[in-house]
Amino acid sequence: MASTNTTVRKRRKKQMRKPEKVEELEPGVFEVERVVSRRVRRGHIEYLLKWKGYPDDQNTWEPEENLHCADLITAFINSDESGLPPSEFEDRNGFARGLKPEKIIRVTDMFGELMYLMKWKHVDQLELVLAKEANVKCPQLVIAFYQERLNLGGN
Repeated sequence: MASTNTTVRKRRKKQMRKPEKVEELEPGVFEVERVVSRRVRRGHIEYLLKWKGYPDDQNTWEPEENLHCADLITAFINSDESGLPPSEFEDRNGFARGLKPEKIIRVTDMFGELMYLMKWKHVDQLELVLAKEANVKCPQLVIAFYQERLNLGGN
């Protein structure tokens, strides 16, 4: 049975055919079947979602902050489909793998925890890390991230 956290409000778009055997959980709320792809647009992460009971041509890109399907996002990131290289460090973030942080790209709330999207030196792939870990392991980088935002907002 699908997790109750796999729902999200889907933007309405023209439907060519009706879904098979789909019950809307509540008006405007649809169940996510799986995450198909990921992209960054204008500095924001978006996921391409396959909706349960709908054909692939009805998949939509949704901003990360609108999603409530953390289990499906995690499964996608850990899958070969994510485009991430397979790693022997399966459950270890960049700090645990000995990588040096280069820059914090953005901050988000995920799974009820404050997370930083981190760029590591000499690594192309970005990674989410717990803010409380980054605050301890690279405080100057955290300060620089927030100072940059304060300076941008003041102009």
